[in-house]
Amino acid sequence: MFDTVLVANRGEIAVRVIRTLRSLGVRSVAVFSDADADARHVREADTAVRIGPAPAAESYLSVERLLEAAARAGAQAVHPGYGFLAENAGFARACEEAGLVFIGPPADAIALMGDKIRAKETVKAAGVPVVPGGRDPELAAAARELGAPVLLKPSAGGGGKGMRLVRDLSVLEEEIAAARREARASFGDDTLLVERWVDRPRHIEIQVLADGHGNVVHLGERECSLQRRHQKIIEEAPSVLLDEETRAAMGAAAVQAARSCGYRGAGTVEFIVPGGDPSSYYFMEMNTRLQVEHPVTELVTGLDLVEWQLRVAAGERLGFAQQDLRLTGHAVEARICAEDPARGFLPSGGTVLLLDEPRGDGVRTDSGLSEGTEVGSLYDPMLSKVIAYGPDRATALRRLRAALAETVTLGVQTNAGFLRRLLAHPAVVAGELDTGLVERVVDELVPAEVPEEVYEAAAAVRLASLQPRPEGWTDPFSVPSGWRLGGTPKPPSFPLRVQDPVTHTPRGVHTVAGDRVTVTLDGVRHTFRRAGDWLGRDGDAWHVRDHDPVAASLNRSAHAGADSLTAPMPGTVTVVKVAVGDEVTAGQSLLVVEAMKMEHVISAPHAGTVAELDVTPGTAVAMDQVLAVIAPHEEVAP
Repeated sequence: MFDTVLVANRGEIAVRVIRTLRSLGVRSVAVFSDADADARHVREADTAVRIGPAPAAESYLSVERLLEAAARAGAQAVHPGYGFLAENAGFARACEEAGLVFIGPPADAIALMGDKIRAKETVKAAGVPVVPGGRDPELAAAARELGAPVLLKPSAGGGGKGMRLVRDLSVLEEEIAAARREARASFGDDTLLVERWVDRPRHIEIQVLADGHGNVVHLGERECSLQRRHQKIIEEAPSVLLDEETRAAMGAAAVQAARSCGYRGAGTVEFIVPGGDPSSYYFMEMNTRLQVEHPVTELVTGLDLVEWQLRVAAGERLGFAQQDLRLTGHAVEARICAEDPARGFLPSGGTVLLLDEPRGDGVRTDSGLSEGTEVGSLYDPMLSKVIAYGPDRATALRRLRAALAETVTLGVQTNAGFLRRLLAHPAVVAGELDTGLVERVVDELVPAEVPEEVYEAAAAVRLASLQPRPEGWTDPFSVPSGWRLGGTPKPPSFPLRVQDPVTHTPRGVHTVAGDRVTVTLDGVRHTFRRAGDWLGRDGDAWHVRDHDPVAASLNRSAHAGADSLTAPMPGTVTVVKVAVGDEVTAGQSLLVVEAMKMEHVISAPHAGTVAELDVTPGTAVAMDQVLAVIAPHEEVAP
């Protein structure tokens, strides 16, 4: 076993790898950019090395700086985690040339399976079924031959980046151009392939482990069908869809796919499965790394996959054969991401003011967060994962819903509350899943309005903050004393008593104590956590700010007769297609804002003229910052 391992990653996966290194008595070396100088993974490692400025290209993606950090720290091996350079064959080769062990598969296997076109051809030759499709340079022709709907996919990468579902071939060329742009930005390669789309498919993947002595096993499957925009958000093991015969057949196919590329280490073979016919499964791709969802496999098999990655990389044999492996119980994982469901799941950001992460019987949290963490737009939006285990699926789901209700992340909007409601949806509870389910039910799971008790809690916090202080001077006009002209003062008490505005009958009592606010309305008690001007409950959070109607009116009048286009999320402007004075049409694409690997197109709300343009490509913008102003065309009198 190694003495020292450098973890070439950040966030929750770095913390996760460090945990296993510590359990094995292996010295861990973290790396960090300037933005992560005080990050949790830096504090938890045995030592840490600065590798550059905040942009990933100058730090976490810099092979030269990572190798230099490994040399300075005396590391013998490098664990890449996932994302960043985990599936970069060039990085694996560079580690080998530098005398470092790359804790992952051989570079040739990464290169082969990273090219989706070659990967399909290789596994097909090995007898593994693949989805019908085509490739560049005849991409458009292949798509038309297959017929709509088709799925466009980058050849060089995964994770849903650059994938486009095309149901109308009249917009095929436009979708191809968009997919190429995103693929080039994400992977540096805009080569695409096209596949026949399987309606209402299920996404099922098989975990494999291979050593350097010819032994390959599979560890069962994971169901990953609950997705948004081709991104997994809930994963579970095992799948309710598969029987033992189909599980064995898919597992054997995954093992064959791994053998076909000379695989070594932990990897995942992904299949698309028609929900109505589980026996008809098709190879999609192989992820040559540890998966985000690996904890559910760990919980049902009892194996530490990071430990086995390290043991295999150190030259050990697998300590078990296929017949020794059993799946026991059920596990479900939820990915907590910095995004705002109420704003169309746009990326969010901010400083973590209050953090409570669930743990306990059957519950595990893998996280890179701590209070004070600054969540920006430079890196992936996933913050943590909450995983629940139980003897059966119903118990695991129930435990995960309860754990998400206990999750508190104030200062940054997350999807925790949304995921809790998704897990309670009848189709999810029944196991009737497919990759389009979330998009079909999303509107049911995002509350249309802020609950009344949130406003009550915010008012209680506001009034509590205005109470006279025992020392110093207090503005008498800011004190909620109940004073009124020509009447007897009726000061509110704390707990604050609330009356119905019409009948003046008592409705309840609100209590503010420390970081908790209790709101009782009409006999129902609601408890919130609070930090600054944030309130949280059951996984949901609300940023409650004072509203100044005078300031709002002045802001509206500043652009009278024009429409301001604002940034929907904190990020970076990557594309500017217009200039001041340009005439635009309604719906015309004007700018592109990118954050956390997501592009958002800013379009003209109406026909008009670009009156102001406050950004250029590369400009960093805050949420709701004005980007441009479109002055509408004046109506011409008849």
